[in-house]
Amino acid sequence: MRTQWWKEAVVYQIYPRSFMDSNGDGIGDIKGITAKLDYLKELGIDVVWLSPVYQSPNDDNGYDISDYRNIMDEFGTMDDWEEMLAGMHERGIKLMMDLVVNHTSDEHAWFFESRKSKDNPFRDYYIWRPGNEGEEPNNWESVFSGSAWKYDELTDEYFLHLFSKKQPDLNWESPVLRTEIYEMMKFWLDKGIDGFRMDVINFISKVEGLPSVPAQPGKKYASGHEYFMNGPKIHDYLQEMNREVLSKYDIMTVGEMPGVTPEEGILYTGDDRQELNMVFQFEHMDIDGGPGGKWDLIPFDLLKLKNILTKWQVDLHGKGWNSLYWNNHDQPRVVSRFGNDKNYRELSAKMLATCLHMMEGTPYIYQGEELGMTNVKFPSIEEYKDIETLNMFKERTEQFGDSPEKLMKSIYAKGRDNARTPMQWNSSAHGGFTTGTPWLAVNPNYTEINAVAAVADGNSVFHYYKRLIQLRKENKIMVYGKYEILLEEHPSIYAYLRRHQDELWLIATNFSSSNQEFDAKLDESWNDHSLIISNYDSIDEKESPVSFTLRPWEARVYKLK
Repeated sequence: MRTQWWKEAVVYQIYPRSFMDSNGDGIGDIKGITAKLDYLKELGIDVVWLSPVYQSPNDDNGYDISDYRNIMDEFGTMDDWEEMLAGMHERGIKLMMDLVVNHTSDEHAWFFESRKSKDNPFRDYYIWRPGNEGEEPNNWESVFSGSAWKYDELTDEYFLHLFSKKQPDLNWESPVLRTEIYEMMKFWLDKGIDGFRMDVINFISKVEGLPSVPAQPGKKYASGHEYFMNGPKIHDYLQEMNREVLSKYDIMTVGEMPGVTPEEGILYTGDDRQELNMVFQFEHMDIDGGPGGKWDLIPFDLLKLKNILTKWQVDLHGKGWNSLYWNNHDQPRVVSRFGNDKNYRELSAKMLATCLHMMEGTPYIYQGEELGMTNVKFPSIEEYKDIETLNMFKERTEQFGDSPEKLMKSIYAKGRDNARTPMQWNSSAHGGFTTGTPWLAVNPNYTEINAVAAVADGNSVFHYYKRLIQLRKENKIMVYGKYEILLEEHPSIYAYLRRHQDELWLIATNFSSSNQEFDAKLDESWNDHSLIISNYDSIDEKESPVSFTLRPWEARVYKLK
């Protein structure tokens, strides 16, 4: 296995709108990020993944880009951005920017031109189709609910939008468009950035003909994902992108890829494939969603989680590379989701961190995760801002007659605004995020959960993450070791081994609020073992690592040899 810096890195995601507001307008901005770089340096992270800061009308919080080469006015100026980049590099922190090229905003200059006429030179930049007997060209459903097509009277045709109506999909079949995108990527790389996180990049190739999906009883629209996820030309496009752009720079690339399998992950990230460095896969993020999708809540199942993560660990070892994450701007807070945010918030946050960071792959920390930030429960739908949440609530109450109470329960568990409440810096008003009125309300628990309190407390979740990051820098086994599951059928314990050269580590974690007996029937006594890290203080160092009691939400990592 080749050693590479991006395998050994730890990434921290910043969602700029919610990170730090420097000017009191209630919206996080670039100067706010620059002001907090010393905090990130103290945590010890290597790379910042910055969610979009490009010019945007903000229909989908910056993922609808109207100008790829300029900074959103709310976030600041290009000078502010360059100052931030310089500040990161001075502190040894690299910057990975978001690349959103499945779609643009409908306010992008390309789309303005594309709409004008069927023979406009930019028409081919987007996916236009005539209607089908007075209806949409096909029955695909948007990820954000409703039809994936919007009618445009000017030319009497529909354009495809897999996301919001204001996010028309780009037509990657056009070589001229692809060249434009590659030139834009070089623009940012030449400014000195260190990589790209690529938004839904496995959506860019659609099946020819854009066929309809077999109809579902009682539903007009259906997900056409089999026709646009991992499409027929996706590897051609990514290999061309690598040839034209990525291979010319020493950078880190990660593709966000819903619906990808380990086998496909190897095709995207294998050393011999000349595509991307790693994937974001979603399989483990779907385990608490029922047949009706993410909003259809079902109980957390540790056996299902172990099965999925183990499959990715084993199948990619030596062949591809994965990202490790519990949280991001699209996912609820993990301590509320898979942990216990009431009685064992700090312990379960530390346990979850241990379980993830000890695996093979590049770990990602989402802002506030290192504080153990939790989900939020706003009393009414009016306080939510996320387009996915609002569209779902409107559609299900108006068209399907679902009860608002039931839907709010789903939103409390799964809504994207759980991740987007502002960063909790201190115990002053609005958690120190802004001196004005925040664009989205701060979680009321900021008085107890905040960065100032966490940095001051040597036993906090923050300092635990700092130790995990430092351990990763000092121990190659955490990066390159081979994974081996233990106690596969245990309903509450997640335990595994990591092997690298002549080293062997044992990781044991308890995903429950009760004591659990750990006995993996390991065939030696391991008398020379040492405890690497644990989230409980009182552990008898002489206790056998082969058989012991794991307390509620306990995590232990032993070096066995």
